[in-house]
Amino acid sequence: MKILLLNPNTTAGVTDLLHAAGSKVASADTELVPVTAARGVPYIATRAEAQIGGAIALEMLAEAGPGIDAAIIAAFGDPGLFGARELFAYPVVGLAEAAMLTACMLGRRFSIVTFAGALAPWYEECVAMHGLSTRCAGIRTLDGSFQSISDVQAEKEELLVALANQAVAQDGADVVILSGAPLAGLAAKVRDRIPVPVVDPVAAAVRQAETLAVLKPRKAVAGTFRRPDPKPTIGLAEPLAAIIEHRSSKGETA
Repeated sequence: MKILLLNPNTTAGVTDLLHAAGSKVASADTELVPVTAARGVPYIATRAEAQIGGAIALEMLAEAGPGIDAAIIAAFGDPGLFGARELFAYPVVGLAEAAMLTACMLGRRFSIVTFAGALAPWYEECVAMHGLSTRCAGIRTLDGSFQSISDVQAEKEELLVALANQAVAQDGADVVILSGAPLAGLAAKVRDRIPVPVVDPVAAAVRQAETLAVLKPRKAVAGTFRRPDPKPTIGLAEPLAAIIEHRSSKGETA
């Protein structure tokens, strides 16, 4: 099984964290293929950056070509996720949706804990986008700056654990999600210091992507995520233009 682990940010160090955390839970016969965005921003933290990252994610999925069994858009707000499900036949999983659905199987209400206040509005809208607002006990974020996006989890570990414990004590969270791609792998390190289940989004996404790939679901031909009808394009990256126009990259009708 081959699963594309797509980081729509430009920070390769974050991709390394995602790959390391995902590899620990992947099945023995699963190959995680890590890919880092060649353009964009170091980490997505706002609505505007999410729009940019979503378009880049679609380009990256198109560039991956055949042979992919499933893909993970490895940014917590799931930029480009619904568009990807329209365009591509294989299952596409988002970090946020995978984490939240996993949390819903572990408790009645979950809290999202993250490292930057700028993320809160986007995350709140992401929860609503997935129809899970009534299951969310709250979103808690740290204040202040950090030294490096690749090292933020080590730099802020103690503060994030304290914030998670506040979410349990004050918000009534039954589950805590340590969110944001730069926090990949942190849940396993701190789980014994938080009195409720702690979900690592990339671990949840890898296992759910594997499950969907094994189930081999049919691509929808009707409904919300059917493939859109072909449409001409101008100026798009060639692989993505070919997908939208229903042709191969060599020009044949697909």
